[in-house]
Amino acid sequence: MTTPVCTSASTAAAPATRTGPYPSFSSYVRARRPVLLRTARTLTANASDAEDLLQTALTKTYVAWERIEDHRALDGYVRRALVNTRTSQWRKRKVDEFATDELPEPEPVPGEGDPAEQQALHDAMWRAIMKLPARQRAMVVLRYYEDLSEAQTAEVLGVSIGTVKSAVSRALGKLRDDPELGLVR
Repeated sequence: MTTPVCTSASTAAAPATRTGPYPSFSSYVRARRPVLLRTARTLTANASDAEDLLQTALTKTYVAWERIEDHRALDGYVRRALVNTRTSQWRKRKVDEFATDELPEPEPVPGEGDPAEQQALHDAMWRAIMKLPARQRAMVVLRYYEDLSEAQTAEVLGVSIGTVKSAVSRALGKLRDDPELGLVR
């Protein structure tokens, strides 16, 4: 027969639904977590950061649980902990910006042209598309900008697939012949 050396170890395996030394804290967290998480979400940039922030604030609240006299004001206490924790995180963040006399230029990516030329081509393309009749313009935009198939484009516009094919073909011919696009090529 063996005698348990640690009595807490033998009771730890008993019920899986233990609530810890402060059952009122556990029930408070279960009841108010969604509301507090929404508050944390308004203080952070994404949901993961909000969950981390809430967890930190709840940890601080748990540590101070015995010192909190008025448990009716717990939401205010936790919200204050959220704001203070977020402020501390914001103040501690590392800033990787350094003042220099000249601005660094990004390294050109192989295969990409000059961004100004790309923008000029983009603008010229939209001006050429705007010259197309409304129906052809709609079909070109749906086919090539919205990346719909011919069948999907036909369904959206309520026409046959053959109509889409012929109208897009005529529109592309007009775009090829556009003098403004010829200068950019």
